[in-house]
Amino acid sequence: RRSNRLAANAVSAEVNEGAAERERKQIELMARKNEERLRELARLSKKKGGDDKTKKAEELETYKSTKNLPDNVLPNQVKVDMARQCVILPICGNPVPFHISTIKNVVLPDPDTAAYLRINFYTAGMAVGKDCPQNTLKLVQKYAPYATFIREMTFRSLDSQSLTTAFRQISQLRKSARQQELQVQEEANLVKQDKLVRTKNERVPRLADLTMRPVFAGRKTQGNLEAHTNGLRFISTRGEMVDIMYANIKHAVFQPCKSEIMVLVHFHLKNPIMVGKKKQQDIQFFTEVVDASQAVDGNRRSMYDPDEMDDEQRERQLRKRLNEAFKDFCRKVENVARKNGYTLEFDIPYRDLGFMGNPNKEMVMIMPTLNCLCNLTETPFFVVDLSNVDHVHFERVTFMSKAFDMVLINKDFTKQPWRVDMIPNEEKDSIQEWLTDMEISYTEGPMNLNWKSIMSTVVGDDRFYMDTEEDEVTQKEAGWEFLRMFGRDDGSDEESEEESGYSENSGQEESEEESEEEEDFDSEDDDESDFDADDDLEEQGMDWDDMEREAAADDKRKKRDGDEDDRPQKKKRRR
Repeated sequence: RRSNRLAANAVSAEVNEGAAERERKQIELMARKNEERLRELARLSKKKGGDDKTKKAEELETYKSTKNLPDNVLPNQVKVDMARQCVILPICGNPVPFHISTIKNVVLPDPDTAAYLRINFYTAGMAVGKDCPQNTLKLVQKYAPYATFIREMTFRSLDSQSLTTAFRQISQLRKSARQQELQVQEEANLVKQDKLVRTKNERVPRLADLTMRPVFAGRKTQGNLEAHTNGLRFISTRGEMVDIMYANIKHAVFQPCKSEIMVLVHFHLKNPIMVGKKKQQDIQFFTEVVDASQAVDGNRRSMYDPDEMDDEQRERQLRKRLNEAFKDFCRKVENVARKNGYTLEFDIPYRDLGFMGNPNKEMVMIMPTLNCLCNLTETPFFVVDLSNVDHVHFERVTFMSKAFDMVLINKDFTKQPWRVDMIPNEEKDSIQEWLTDMEISYTEGPMNLNWKSIMSTVVGDDRFYMDTEEDEVTQKEAGWEFLRMFGRDDGSDEESEEESGYSENSGQEESEEESEEEEDFDSEDDDESDFDADDDLEEQGMDWDDMEREAAADDKRKKRDGDEDDRPQKKKRRR
C-alpha cells in the first residue's frame, strides 16, 4: 500500500511539474506571438493601402425610350415583361415601367365585388429586409437624401382574372431574379482556375468506384478519380466532371480505414470551386468498407460460427486491400505533381491525439494532422487550418463539470471562431500539450463567453496586441491575455510587494499596541493579587463547618415541603 501511495504521489508530482512547465512556455509563447502579429498586421496594412474601392451602384434601365415599350400595352393594364425584367404599371393612363428589383412584395387579397392588387416598393426610411438586392440597396441609399419614393400602389379591377395573372407573373419574375442574383453572388469571389491538361502517352494513376462528397444535385455521385499533368479529374457515371488543380490544393489528407467504415482522400482547397450550383472548399472521395445502412440480422450468431469468422476475415482483407490501394494512389499523385513542378503531400491524421467533441450537432472523433484539425467522416466536414488559428480558449473549465468547450479564434477577426463543444475533461492535458508543441497559445476560463461582442470589440481595436493604451504609458493586457483565469504573474508579484510594504510600515504601530496591552495586563494582575479569600469569609462571619450545617438544614426543609405538596394529589387519585 505504501509503495502504491508513493507511486501515485510521484505521478501527481510529475503532472504538476508538466503543467507548470507548460504554463511557463505559454506565457513566453503569447508574448512572442503578440510581437509577430503586430509585424504581420503592419505588413498587411501597407499592402492594402488604397485597394479599398467600393463598387458603385448601377443605374436600372428597362427601356431606353418610350418607343421601345411593347405595342400591345393598354392604357389601364398591369403588364409584365419577362424579357426586360420589369412590370409596366398604369399611372394616370400612362404606362410606366418599374424594374423587378425595386418591388419588395406583391399582395393579392381575396376578391370581393372587385379584385385588388397591392405592390410594395423598396423605399428609404424603412427596413428593406435581407432579400433586397445589393444594387437596389445602394440606389436607395444614394437617392435617399433628396429623392421622393413611391411606397406602394394599389390597383382595382372588376375583372379578377387579369390581376390574378399579373400577380402570378410578378411572383415568378421575382423568384427567378432572386435566383440569378444568388448565383452571381456565389460566383463573384470565385478565382478562375486553369484548364486541366490531360496526360498523354503515359499510364494515368486512377482510383475506381469512388463516391464523391458533396454530391451533385442531391444524388449520390459515384465515379473514377484520375491524376493528370496539372490536376485531378473526377468523372461520374452520369458524365459529370470535377477538376481539382494541384495549385489550388491547400491540404490533402489520406485517412486509412481502421475503426471507421470508409477509407478516404480529402482535399481542402485554397479557393472554392463550383460543384453543381454551390461553392465548395472541401472535396472528398471515399469507398465504404462496410455498408453504413446494412441491416443487422435478428438472429444471434455465435462468435465461433465459421460463417461469422469468414466474414470478419474477408472484412479485414478488404480493409487492408483498400488501404494499400489508396496509399499507392496518393504516392503516385505526389510523384506526378512533383514531376510537373507542383508541391503536394498527403497528411495522415494522428489517431493517438484524437478526441471526441461536438463541432456541429453530433459527437464525432476529431483528429489533428500536421497542418489542420479535422473530422472527415461525418458531414458537414470540420477542417480548421492551424495557420489561420490565432488563439485557443477553453470554456467551462471547472472542477464540477465533466466536459469543456474549445474555441479556436481566427486570425481574421471579421469571422466568427470555430467551436468544439463537450470535450471530456480527460483530454484537456493532452490537447494543451499538443497546442504547446504546435506553438499555439491558449487560455482557459470557467464560463462561456459572448464571442460575437468580443470579436466586434477586437476588430475596432488598433492597439489590441500592444501592452499600453493610446497614451503609451498606461499598462494593459496585450492580446488575448485578458482571457486568463488567474491573471498575470507580474500582478501577483506587485501585490505581494504591496502587502510586504504594508507590514513594514505598520510593524512599529503593532509593537506599540502590544506593549500597551502587556502593561494593562500587569496592572490587572497587581489588582488581583491584593484580593484574599480568607479575609472575605471573615467579613461574612462564617467558617466551613457552619456553611455545611446550613446547607444540610436547607436540604431537609426542601424535602419536607415537597412531601407536603404530593399528599393532596395522592388522595385525589384514591377517590
